[in-house]
Amino acid sequence: MFAVHLVAFFFSKLQEDPTKKVDRFLHAMRLHDDQLKDISTRFQAEMKKGLSSESNAAAAVKMLPTHVRSTPDGTEKGQFLALDLGGSKFKVLQVKVREGMGIRRGGVEMEEKTYPMPKELLIGRGIELFDHVSESLKDFLYQKNISLEKKHPLAFTFSFPCEQATLNQGFLLNWSKNFRVRGLQGKDVVQALREAIERTGGMDVEVLAMVNDTVATMMTCGFDDQYCEVGLIIGTGTNACYMEELRHVDLVEGDEGRMCVNTEWGAFGEDGALNDYITEFDRDVDATSSNPGKQIFEKMVSGMYLGELVRLVVLKMAKLGLLFDGHVSDALRTKGKITTAHVAAMENYKDGLKNTKNLLTDLDLTPSSDDCVAVQHVSTIVSFRSSNLVAAALAAILSRIKQNRNLRTLRITVGVDGTVYKTHPQYPKRLHKVVRRLLPECHVRFVLSDSGSSKGAALVTAVAQRLASRRRQVDETLSPFRLSQEQMQLVKTRMRAGLEAGLKSKGPSTIKMLPSFVYRTPDGNEHGKYLALDLGGTNFRALLVNFKKGLQQNSRLYHKIYTIPLEIMQGTGEELFDHIAQCVSDFLDYMGMKNAHLPAGFTFSFPCEQTAIDTGTLVSWTKGFKATDCEGQDVVSMLREAIKRRNEFDLDIVAVVNDTVGTMMSCAYEDPQCEIGLIAGTGTNVCYMEQLKNIEKTQEKTGKVEREEGEPEGEEDKQDEGSEGEKKEGDADISKMCINTEWGGLGDDGSLDDIITPYDIEVNQNSINPGKQRFEKLTSGMYLGEVVRQVLLDLTRGGLLFRGHVTEALKTPGIFQTKYLSQIESDRLALLQVRSILQQLGLDSTCEDSIIVKEVCGAVSRRAAQLCGAGMAAVVDKIRENRGLDHLNITVGVDGTLYKLHPHFSGVLQETARVLAPQCNVTFLPSEEGSGKGAALITAVATQKHD
Repeated sequence: MFAVHLVAFFFSKLQEDPTKKVDRFLHAMRLHDDQLKDISTRFQAEMKKGLSSESNAAAAVKMLPTHVRSTPDGTEKGQFLALDLGGSKFKVLQVKVREGMGIRRGGVEMEEKTYPMPKELLIGRGIELFDHVSESLKDFLYQKNISLEKKHPLAFTFSFPCEQATLNQGFLLNWSKNFRVRGLQGKDVVQALREAIERTGGMDVEVLAMVNDTVATMMTCGFDDQYCEVGLIIGTGTNACYMEELRHVDLVEGDEGRMCVNTEWGAFGEDGALNDYITEFDRDVDATSSNPGKQIFEKMVSGMYLGELVRLVVLKMAKLGLLFDGHVSDALRTKGKITTAHVAAMENYKDGLKNTKNLLTDLDLTPSSDDCVAVQHVSTIVSFRSSNLVAAALAAILSRIKQNRNLRTLRITVGVDGTVYKTHPQYPKRLHKVVRRLLPECHVRFVLSDSGSSKGAALVTAVAQRLASRRRQVDETLSPFRLSQEQMQLVKTRMRAGLEAGLKSKGPSTIKMLPSFVYRTPDGNEHGKYLALDLGGTNFRALLVNFKKGLQQNSRLYHKIYTIPLEIMQGTGEELFDHIAQCVSDFLDYMGMKNAHLPAGFTFSFPCEQTAIDTGTLVSWTKGFKATDCEGQDVVSMLREAIKRRNEFDLDIVAVVNDTVGTMMSCAYEDPQCEIGLIAGTGTNVCYMEQLKNIEKTQEKTGKVEREEGEPEGEEDKQDEGSEGEKKEGDADISKMCINTEWGGLGDDGSLDDIITPYDIEVNQNSINPGKQRFEKLTSGMYLGEVVRQVLLDLTRGGLLFRGHVTEALKTPGIFQTKYLSQIESDRLALLQVRSILQQLGLDSTCEDSIIVKEVCGAVSRRAAQLCGAGMAAVVDKIRENRGLDHLNITVGVDGTLYKLHPHFSGVLQETARVLAPQCNVTFLPSEEGSGKGAALITAVATQKHD
């Protein structure tokens, strides 16, 4: 009874506008923007699930990694064979890629032949299918007079879902598009092709890459448009791929760069995610398909099913009396009688209604003009829903790319192929309009694929060859920076020899081994107020430190930082020390202590020869200082004279110390085992507590080794062996003295020439002190950025970076500061941020460029850390042997921005020292208050020694 009323209701509506009748009948297919945004959000969630290793197995959208890591850049070249297997026919091609100088400048020439695919092969055995493919390939070579003896690289387009472990391997997940070949599911189809080529014989072919048709479409368009990073197929089937950040692709190791992901989005909805959008007609199509419950999204949008959806809707409307006066023909009841080509013809702008009438007449129907309008409108709604659903899923991909790259706006190109997109007159326009409406902040360009997937497969192979060639060249460039165990051991040996030579009174030594006249480290009894002055680079620090006896954690420190202008650094000595005196005056004013006569320590971080703790003769300037009339002068006297000229305050300068010694003392205040200081920052240096009996130059300068009054000859030797005897409180341990090694000079005699690269030579020649501080130029922050710049310049000139474009920025010395190494090598920094840093430097980089830049930074900084570690191994082993110990426990106090801020430097340094000095347990303690507090401690130790 209900059905009778329903029919009567529909008959009452027959006189109305036929399109409104269809609109009501198909209201579930007419999706508004809120619904499309909801579908887009659901697809984004499915993508995330497919990318995660934890949820991939259960994900409907498989998000298959393709191992395609780059789109073309225009420099690809070579000749390739290509096979394109994906439908009822397959093609064999020869593709010639001509090298260009960038996007659009190259060219591709193709010769092809299409071979039929007998229907029995679609349901036959895998061996038979691939034997047919292989024999067709051999026929193509013969027909085109292509040498059978020569080795040919081959690209294989295989348009079915595959799981790829490498670019030239693919395990078939399942067949689609009416293929039901036996014995291949779960097998490597590339291997099946190789075996067939072997069986056919008479060819030398190497299968280099297997790609999906969607990926090949992206690559084809990417050859002409550098912004093309998405591929889209809307034809018999449908699919999309895009360039995903590798760090999000759990199924592939590594997190640097990008990889093309084949979404296989046709399976969207298999887990029920689209149930509330599926109509009864979709369910009917699915039920009568060859794979019920599978490829749900594909069945709603692709060319294989659109005609059938239209037929089912028209059939239902006819049965309800809404069309053809209720007449239903046998042809209309027959599956497959309306195809997607018919859908396209019905929506033709000029002849659509005429085409509709012809189709319906061919189906043994007698349509009225209203029937024709209604059926045409059915076709429009079904195809419009398809373009809307594709737009929603594509918007999800584009949104993900935009979020991945942290962009407010995204400029991107989508490469498109497929019969629906190519032949349907309205489809492209509708798709573009909806995508742009859903994502107004994205500038999306759609490019139709030229020559389709075959050309793209050849380009994938060409890109793979380009990347492999570039990889080899980059590895060759960086190989001199990668030190072997033997090389590091040699550096340790040479450092040890340099330390020993520097301690002797006669003979040349590049390592100065300067006595500091600091005889002991703090013991915790230091107390009182001390002033510390710290000059070590472009800044000068004044500090007031108040030590409380026995309370190491409770010292109070006040400080102020002053800049040293370049004109002062490179002016006269008098101007420099007058500037320092002015800064001290300001600080004493600031602290309200202008009239106090305080003991002061002067941290002076440049090589000095000392004959006492309060004298220091400058050997040479480093770190960019060039002040005149200072080298060969006592810097303490110069400071005292500047204070006298100012005539505003008085200071008792008790000690002049190197920043390295200050760092050791500062850390020794916290840890009594600290007897080494290390600076790894703008410059690099080490100091350590050496046995006094080994320091020949001190004995020569003072005439004897300092002893307690009445102590007999040889007594200090007993102390060296650990039997120091009992001392009264306040007695100094005079068996040791801190030596400022000035190890940056290692190699000034050519002893490091075998590890020095051409880039190091260039940096040395352009420095303010060519031939000096060679070890420092390999290891310190002042030079590492410049070494990196030289490498980048060389790689760019070789066409391996920045598309071979050498910018003015890249030619500018000093532009690549060492701080950028620390930022670029940070594990938390995505390549997008690396690109941002490079753009700030005027370097427009691709994703691949960013990977190489990061690799160059890593090679240069790792070598620096390994060299410092090898040097440290020499120092700790010397201390161990000095003391006659089988095993040494010791702490190193460390300061410097390179050690503290670089993400990997400290770890590599420590590991190198551990491996090269296995009998030493070395603890590295970062200095918190730096060399300034150390100067105050030396002053406190020196003054209390004489109390």
